[in-house]
Amino acid sequence: MKYPLILASSSPFRQSLLQKFNLPFESFSPDIDESPQANETPEQLVKRLSELKARAARNHFDQGLAIGSDQVAVFNNQILGKPHNKQNAIKQLSLFSANTVTFLTGLCVYDIAEDKIKTVIEPFEVVFKALTYEQIEAYCDAEQPYNCAGSFKSEGLGICLFEKLNGDDPNSLIGLPLIKLSQLLAEFGIDVLAAQTPQVD
Repeated sequence: MKYPLILASSSPFRQSLLQKFNLPFESFSPDIDESPQANETPEQLVKRLSELKARAARNHFDQGLAIGSDQVAVFNNQILGKPHNKQNAIKQLSLFSANTVTFLTGLCVYDIAEDKIKTVIEPFEVVFKALTYEQIEAYCDAEQPYNCAGSFKSEGLGICLFEKLNGDDPNSLIGLPLIKLSQLLAEFGIDVLAAQTPQVD
């Protein structure tokens, strides 16, 4: 490959998603403040944070393509971040019961050496079932999704919270839109399929 790939995330879920491309990559934890700014829209927030994460790779690498991603849940035009504890998670999921929540995922690819950046925002809608308090509490106890936007892990038991999913790429709900990422990497000269190497027995 022309560039090494760098994932600006310590999330095991994003790392697992990127492994689907079967390409070598390094990862690091970008240490940035994820707090929304005054009057910042959800779209502006995820764009800014995904770019900040990708640009943070300059502190660790001299060259390469850095991949940054950030996600927020939007309900009634309000940004809902990570719950951080059980009480907040129950509150979020109770609000979502029998409602539709939009998840916005910012995705950024940044060429460190060329200082060139491309960013997209991928929307995804989740229609929640009508949930009882007992169901919500049981789910929180089972998966403890306190560091996840929206208070669930769709790659696990969280899928049972949903009535329907609407979007182009279910991977975006987990935090890394792979279809868009493949397209962005192609713009930087990396064809994911052509970059595959034969398996040696």
